[in-house]
Amino acid sequence: MNEYPPIADHGIVGDLQTAALIAADGTVDWWCTPRFDSPSVFASLLDSDRGGSCRLAADVGNEASVRQLYLSDTAVLITRFMAPGGVGEVVDFMPPDPSTTPSSRHRLIRVARVVRGSLAFELICRPRFDYGRAPHDLTHLDDGSVLFRGPGTDLHLQATSQVALHPDGTDVSARFTLNAGERAAIVLTSESGDPTTLGGRPGGPIPTTDAVLAEFEACTGFWLDWLRASRYRGRWHEMVTRSAITLKLLTYAPTGAPIAAATMGLPEQIGGERNWDYRYTWVRDASLSVRALIDLGFTTEANAFRRWLRDRLDAGGTASGEPLQIMYRVDGEPHLTEEVLDHLEGYRRSAPVRAGNAAADQIQLDIYGEAADALAQSDDIGAVRGWNAFARVIDWLVDHWDRPDEGIWETRGGRQSFTYSRLMSWVAFDRAIRLATAHSRPGDVDRWQDARDAVFRQIVERGWSDKRRAFVQHYDTDVLDASLLLMPKVGFLTPTDPDWLTTLDAMDSELVSDSLVYRYDPAASPDGLRGSEGTFNLCSFLYVEALARAGRLHQARYAFDKMLTYANHVGLFAEEIGPSGEQLGNFPQAFTHLALIDAALALDEELDRAEGRTG
Repeated sequence: MNEYPPIADHGIVGDLQTAALIAADGTVDWWCTPRFDSPSVFASLLDSDRGGSCRLAADVGNEASVRQLYLSDTAVLITRFMAPGGVGEVVDFMPPDPSTTPSSRHRLIRVARVVRGSLAFELICRPRFDYGRAPHDLTHLDDGSVLFRGPGTDLHLQATSQVALHPDGTDVSARFTLNAGERAAIVLTSESGDPTTLGGRPGGPIPTTDAVLAEFEACTGFWLDWLRASRYRGRWHEMVTRSAITLKLLTYAPTGAPIAAATMGLPEQIGGERNWDYRYTWVRDASLSVRALIDLGFTTEANAFRRWLRDRLDAGGTASGEPLQIMYRVDGEPHLTEEVLDHLEGYRRSAPVRAGNAAADQIQLDIYGEAADALAQSDDIGAVRGWNAFARVIDWLVDHWDRPDEGIWETRGGRQSFTYSRLMSWVAFDRAIRLATAHSRPGDVDRWQDARDAVFRQIVERGWSDKRRAFVQHYDTDVLDASLLLMPKVGFLTPTDPDWLTTLDAMDSELVSDSLVYRYDPAASPDGLRGSEGTFNLCSFLYVEALARAGRLHQARYAFDKMLTYANHVGLFAEEIGPSGEQLGNFPQAFTHLALIDAALALDEELDRAEGRTG
C-alpha cells in the first residue's frame, strides 16, 4: 500500500448520494456516508494511519502490473492486476439511487475475479468513524459477516462463500485464491441513524455471486440508459462523456444539488495551508453547470438544480445575512461551521485539515449573476411565488451591488471592488430584465435598467487599465484575473471586441504558462494566505473557450489537447496542476469538468463553422 498515493491515482464511484475514491492499488481511501458531506468511515487519504481504509488487491507483492479503467460509459471502476501467475481484477461500483428521498443505507460492492491463471487476493478492512475520531466495536456474526459499530453509523461487511473474514482486533482481514473464471465479492453496507436503533444487519442476506452479478448488470444498465439523453456527437466524445458522468456522480439526487468536489482537505500546495472542504454546493459552480447540462441534453439535472436554487431564493435565512449565500449543504442548510481536525496529519502532512467552510459567510456578489443566468436558461421560471422571491432579490441588489466583497476566489485578504463581481451584477440585472419582459412578469424594470447601465459604465471606466490595455482584477490594481475570461461568455462584450482581445493578450503574457492558466498572481495581489498554488484547471478550460470564440482556433485546439494530457488515467481532474504536472487540490472537481464540457462544445462548434459544416 502506498502511504499517500498521488491525488491523481484514483477513480471515483458513487450512488448519487455519496461517493468513494479508490486508489490504483485497490484501496478505498475516502468514503463519507450517508451523504457527501457526512463524516468519513475511510479517510486514509488525509491520514494514512488514523483515517481508515479498505484494501482489496492481488496479494503478489511487487510482481503485479496494475492498470485502472472505467467500464465504457459507466461509473463502474476496474482495477486490473497482471502478474506472472495470473491476471485478475477488482470491479468496484455503488448501486445508483436516483430517488428524491435521502437514504440512510448505502452499499459499496467490490468484486474480485480472475481471467487467466490463478491469483491470491488480500482484503484488509479498517474503518475509522467520524474522521477517525470515534472508536468502534466489532461483532462477528453467525453467518460469517462482520458488523462495525460506530457512533450513529453501522458498517456491515459481507462476503461471498469463497471469502472467510477474520477479525483482527477491531479490523478485519481475509486471504483467498481464485482461478480463471472464478469470482468472489465483498459488500460494504453503511446504515446511519439513531444509535439505539442500529446494530441489525443492514446488508441483508449473505450475497451470492449471482446476486452480485445482477447488481453489476443493473448498475451498468443505469449509466448506459442515463447517457442516452446526451445529444453530444462532436469531437473528444470520450472526455466529454466522462466529464458528464463525473458531474452526475457529484450531484446529490434527493435535491439536485451538485457539490464542488468529493473530498475535503486535499492541498493546493503540498505542505501548504490552502486545504479546503469542497463537499458543498456553490451557487456559482452549480449555476454555471446549467448551460453545459442543457447543451448536452441533460435537462432533468439542469431543472432539478434550478428548483433547488429557487427554493434557496425563497427560503432566505442565510448564515451570511445576505439574500443568497455562496454555498450551502446539499439539503440547503446554510450553516457550514469550519473546524480544524488536528488529529489528522493531512495529505502528505499538509495540515491543517478543515471540515466545514468558513467562506460560507463571505460576501461574493457575483453569485446573483450566476443564479440569474441559470434561471434564464429555460422558459420555466417557476411559480409566481418563486418569481416574486427572485424579483425581491434583484430589488435588493439594486441597492447593494456597489460594495467591496471577497470575490470569486474567496480570498481572505480583505474586501475589494472586484471587477468580476461587478460583471456578474450586470448579468443579474440583464437577465432579470429579459425574464420580466419575455414572460410579462412584474418587476421594477426601469430601476433594474438604470442599475445595469450604471454597472456597465463603472466597469468600463474603473475596471479597465489603460496601462495594461486590459480589464483588471479590481479597481485599485493593475493585476489581471482569469475570472474575467467569462466576460464574452456572459455577453458583456463580444468575443472579438478590441478591448477584449487586448485583455486576452495581456492574460497570455502574464497568467498563461505553456497553455495552463493561473487564477491571478498572489505575489502581486496578496490573498491573505501563505504559499503558492498551481495553475487552475477551470481557468485553463475557460481560456480555451475564449480563444475559440475569438477565432484563434489553432491556439485553442493546441491548448485544449494539451490540457487533456493532464487528466489522470481514467479521465479525471483535480482542481489544479502543480509545477511538475501533478494534480493538486480536491478531487475530482466539478468546476473543472463542466468547464471542459463548455470548452469542448465551443471549440467543436467553431471548428465546424470554420470547416463549413454549419450555417
